[in-house]
Amino acid sequence: MIRLEDLQILLHTAQLGSLSAAARLLDISPAVASAGLKRLEAELHTRLLVRSTRSLRLTTDGERYLTHARAAIEALQAGEQALAAGQQALHGQLSLSMPSDIGRQLLWPWLDDFLALHPAVRLQLHISDRLADLYRMPVDVALRYGVPEDSSLVALPLLADNRRLLCAAPTYLQQHGWPQRPEDLAAHECLRFVLGDALHERWRFARHGEWSAVTVGGRRNSDDGEIVRRWAVAGLGIAYKSQLDVLDDVRSGRLQALLTDYQAEPTPLYLVCPHRLMLSPLIMRLREFLQQRLQDYVAGEGTSLR
Repeated sequence: MIRLEDLQILLHTAQLGSLSAAARLLDISPAVASAGLKRLEAELHTRLLVRSTRSLRLTTDGERYLTHARAAIEALQAGEQALAAGQQALHGQLSLSMPSDIGRQLLWPWLDDFLALHPAVRLQLHISDRLADLYRMPVDVALRYGVPEDSSLVALPLLADNRRLLCAAPTYLQQHGWPQRPEDLAAHECLRFVLGDALHERWRFARHGEWSAVTVGGRRNSDDGEIVRRWAVAGLGIAYKSQLDVLDDVRSGRLQALLTDYQAEPTPLYLVCPHRLMLSPLIMRLREFLQQRLQDYVAGEGTSLR
């Protein structure tokens, strides 16, 4: 088993170019340092350093391995810092962006609970279905459905297995009937969501592992997800929403889940920020808090959505 202290001996020896200097820095004897390097080389079955009476240099394998050794030490140090920070009171301001429907229905009361737990934290909340430009807007972190298209963003999963749900109010279904297949939706009033300049009018479903898409139409479109949900609850059409947005409505009977024999589109929920260095203890604690609340909420008593 590779020991952390042996990695530190290798790292400091490479940095200082001297085994004795590394030993002094680590407050160990040169003999102990030498034994540590030999032990590490034995574990890896390769020579990491070429030593002579006058010089010391890394071998090719040593140079290749040094990068991984340094990353391992940095990761462990970051873990120690995170634990230390976690034991301290969280403080500071957090600017958070989130979608309208889940923000108003679920998250804002949970965020009140989070603030009650951490009195030194201040919150600035942005609720909108327009995607926040995390590089230009004064936003620390955003909640988003789906994997960000910008691969440079850091995305931490909050609810990776979340999916869309096709649903309608009982009053709508009594008047217009239940769709039996995705193709039937073409004859129904569908409530469509607009994100940016894109109208979400192709709804995808899978059965027996095969995906297909149906183009839907309707008289009502909105760039606000909460409006789409309210239209559905009012019996004005069929919605294809994130399960998180309509779970309470389905459990209460205000909406009925449709086409449950089909698999709906995945819509995982992520916590997104521009750079990993921005993942402060405050943001990481918020992520843990929201992740647990979301899991408990989905697993709660109520209608099974399959």
